[in-house]
Amino acid sequence: MVSSTVTARRERFRSHRIENFTESVIREMTRLAMQRGAINLAQGYPDFPAPAELKQAAADAIAADINQYAITWGAKPFRDAIAAKYARTYGMEFDPQREITVCCGATEGMVASMLACLNPGDEVVLFEPFYENYGPDTQLCGAERRFVKLYAPDWTFDPEELRRAFNSRTRAIILNTPNNPTGKVFTRQELEIIAGLCQEFDTLAISDEIYEHILYDGAVHIPIASLPGMRERSILVNSMSKTYSVTGWRVGWVLAPPDLSDSIRKVHDFLTVGAAAPLQAAGVLALGWGDEYYRHLSAAYAERRNHMVESLESAGFRCHVPRGAYYVMTDISAFGFPDDVAFVSHLIETVGVAAVPGSSFFSHSGDGVQKVRFCFCKKYETLESARRQLNKLKE
Repeated sequence: MVSSTVTARRERFRSHRIENFTESVIREMTRLAMQRGAINLAQGYPDFPAPAELKQAAADAIAADINQYAITWGAKPFRDAIAAKYARTYGMEFDPQREITVCCGATEGMVASMLACLNPGDEVVLFEPFYENYGPDTQLCGAERRFVKLYAPDWTFDPEELRRAFNSRTRAIILNTPNNPTGKVFTRQELEIIAGLCQEFDTLAISDEIYEHILYDGAVHIPIASLPGMRERSILVNSMSKTYSVTGWRVGWVLAPPDLSDSIRKVHDFLTVGAAAPLQAAGVLALGWGDEYYRHLSAAYAERRNHMVESLESAGFRCHVPRGAYYVMTDISAFGFPDDVAFVSHLIETVGVAAVPGSSFFSHSGDGVQKVRFCFCKKYETLESARRQLNKLKE
């Protein structure tokens, strides 16, 4: 039992900012999968090797003694490589000196951007279902959340519902496209609606674009910052993690106008000081790769997506087929479990597969009570093993 002294100390020294924080549900599922020896289709990281050339570049950088601090907002060659990639891919020009901040992954990029630009009492618009980090991020800033629903099966939003979420206190909208957990890729028409509201209400768009190159069925990724009138009111966050299969490197970046970048850099400096110098050096190589790499990336993940959807549907799930990212949201109502948490517990302990309860992606857990998310960024051997285990559900 926890003593009264420990309880009192816990209450005295616990920040109000984290009163409603829990362990990340996604990372909790990974922990439980490891404990039970279950196949981890919960947390979105590959179980196959990163590109050999990229690993060698990192080893070479370490051997060359690039092992001390880079400049706080990123090594100049890496910032130059980021700028060159956006110019080449989207025709967007970013000044490496004033508009690019290298950070410790997109996770830090998002929270540093929010801390730099939001004040307590400001309102932030969030589409739901949403990636679980965005809730705590906004809470750390003291911001209030306004939720706008994405409607299955296509995960579209109601423009009038979105308009009602905006008012004079709205300081930012958080946009994740391609989207985790749904796999939705926002269309140009949808982005134009969002952009129009941002301009009308003088609101920032903070976009998490970490899955930009993982696209299917002809879907096209469009940075909202590239739309007319949005360049000066957009913060674009991205990372090496998903595109180059190096989620453990924690190297990301934030692209923003100079005034916003100046604020973001101050938060980043005192939050983490800087990202790993040798990994930034290796990143120069990756960011220089041509379109063929990205075409192969999408094609390889499309095959994995199809394999995962076939496995899930064969086992009795109803799937919302994604157009981007590497997750499948499913409907579990056919299995007769009272809720998603009970079902995921059964999956881990009895079936031997870990997934994420859908309720963790909603502001009200009841909205996701019959949904579960699976990831498919795994080796084919892993996906085949998962298929065999999932077939146990038919028994």
